Amino acid sequence: MPCRRGGEARPARATHVDSLVPRETEVALFREGLPEPPGGVLTGGTASRDELVRRFVHALERRDTAGVRALVLTRAEFAYLYYPTNPEAQPPYDLSPALMWFMLDGNSRKGIERAFDRRGGSPLEYVGYSCEAAPSRQGANTVWAPCVVRRLQSPGDTVSERLFGPIVDRDGRFKFVSYANKL
Repeated sequence: MPCRRGGEARPARATHVDSLVPRETEVALFREGLPEPPGGVLTGGTASRDELVRRFVHALERRDTAGVRALVLTRAEFAYLYYPTNPEAQPPYDLSPALMWFMLDGNSRKGIERAFDRRGGSPLEYVGYSCEAAPSRQGANTVWAPCVVRRLQSPGDTVSERLFGPIVDRDGRFKFVSYANKL
């Protein structure tokens, strides 16, 4: 038995930790208060990957926080459209939606802050971008990752940088899953 100050013994309290919450319950709790995206489609975003990357580059050059915010998944889109078919939500990983969103959102926030600090507010000298040739299919989502932006660092010197995370396409609407990057 643990001792309290003064040497008095007191019995240890039994604690019960319910570590096995049914997936349906976790998802329902995470979705609580979130509006389901109308028609099961992404809102905002763009009609192509090319346009998505160009808009991101333009927003980064202008340090436009509202512009980049409009190009990334919302919590509701994550909860209803992205999470249910993501491999990390399935066995053997079985990440809860809350934990997966916490990690995704945290890395995204750090990534966009880093991108604004290191590349924001000046011309990127954007040359193009490329993504891994074969996207992954996750239910109704097509996901491209990793992707890199090519930019001219100095005359004749092109560099490739990972300025954002995966790109998701759902029914012809494109958004970034996150802004996690390798800067």
